[in-house]
Amino acid sequence: MAAPGRENGMSEATLLRGGALAEPLRAEIADEAARLKARGIVPHLAVVVASDDPGVASYAQSKEKMAAKLGITLTAVTADPADGQAALEACVTRLSQAPEVHGIILALPVASGLDAEAAIACIDPKKDVDGLTPVNLGLIALGLESAAIAPATPQACIRLAESVAPLAGSRVCVVGRGRAVGRGLIPMLINRDATVTVCHSRTTDLAAAIAPSDTVFVAIGRPHLIGAAHIRPGQVVVDAGISMVDGKMAGDVDGAAIRATALALTPVPGGVGPLTSTLIFANLMRAIALQTGEPLAARSL
Repeated sequence: MAAPGRENGMSEATLLRGGALAEPLRAEIADEAARLKARGIVPHLAVVVASDDPGVASYAQSKEKMAAKLGITLTAVTADPADGQAALEACVTRLSQAPEVHGIILALPVASGLDAEAAIACIDPKKDVDGLTPVNLGLIALGLESAAIAPATPQACIRLAESVAPLAGSRVCVVGRGRAVGRGLIPMLINRDATVTVCHSRTTDLAAAIAPSDTVFVAIGRPHLIGAAHIRPGQVVVDAGISMVDGKMAGDVDGAAIRATALALTPVPGGVGPLTSTLIFANLMRAIALQTGEPLAARSL
């Protein structure tokens, strides 16, 4: 019988599952939350829902379940889309000013007619556990990441890639320059001394642009865009794309097509997602440290 991970004598890509990194991190978050409670600080995350989208409701529910496991208070706050933009911004501002609330997430997407960017800009940067405010992204772009709260998905991408090899000095390619992943990931990779190539919808000869890279990060929102023609042997591929195809979750990478070529690959689902969900709560612990001026007990947070 062939050894696990090998078929027909050919090595297959190692699957980088986010849960393996998330599990010890969750234990550290729970310990930090307990330590804060012993000092009279009850970690409190508010999730603002301004949409009737079932996916948004599911997102809030999943965060509630994880918060309960970690010993963290979570409040889901509904901002009725019918009340308009001013009411949404007032809701976010009120939470930013509430001393008992340590972290705020605006669940995306918001309802049609609402401006998510304007609402995000109302979040206190020290409570911005999604790391999406202009202040946090600006600090990261300036190389001042230690003073910022970094977006969770780019953090997850980096941790998974570095579980294979250090990024410093390596060549990496980011396929996608979107607000949710690419805009944060690109400067974070530069801050880690990687040499970064950025590709997007107008890149010509995508395969040639990807070829020199040691690690390929993909977050462009097009299911199975990256296939066998794009990946050379030995590359690490981190797929942060999520789409629904025929009722099933799919990534931007055709995992089956590159499994025999890549050195390592994040599956979808089960790759970046589980670690991202956990890092939201690690960001909450960081937010509390920024608000109180006291260092975190666990370095990995």
